[in-house]
Amino acid sequence: MPLIDCPECRQPVSTVAKACPSCGFPVAERLPPEPAAPAANELLAEVRASWWNFFWHLFFFWLIVPLIIAAVRRASVVLRIYPDRIALERGWFSKCYRDFIPRDIRSVDIDQNFLARLFGIGDLTISTSATVEASEKILGIPDPQAIKELILAQRGNR
Repeated sequence: MPLIDCPECRQPVSTVAKACPSCGFPVAERLPPEPAAPAANELLAEVRASWWNFFWHLFFFWLIVPLIIAAVRRASVVLRIYPDRIALERGWFSKCYRDFIPRDIRSVDIDQNFLARLFGIGDLTISTSATVEASEKILGIPDPQAIKELILAQRGNR
């Protein structure tokens, strides 16, 4: 039971006394209630690190995601040119294989915008006469003109 100074007469008074023995000031009514002791298993606070602590992690995360997407897309399309056929393999988890016979190829088209021409890449479209909807577009082929010439050379060999 600690002693405090009476707000009225400044004499020492016990915190459990209802009134000051010197002046009669009601000390117990004016004192703020003492906080109850917390239970042994009561949670007082839960603190986690601030998101600002991870600012640089979050800032550079967006740089990693496009890199992963580009790597997966690049690995999911493979064009292989053989003397007797052209094989196109698509997909990473599920696969799609398409073979073209060089004599059935009707046209090979190249689409390049200005930036693609600067970097030497282009979109290659292979159209065949075998079916109505048989055209395949392969995006971002390096040196598309050389690939086109190679495909057309295979068409002439057979």
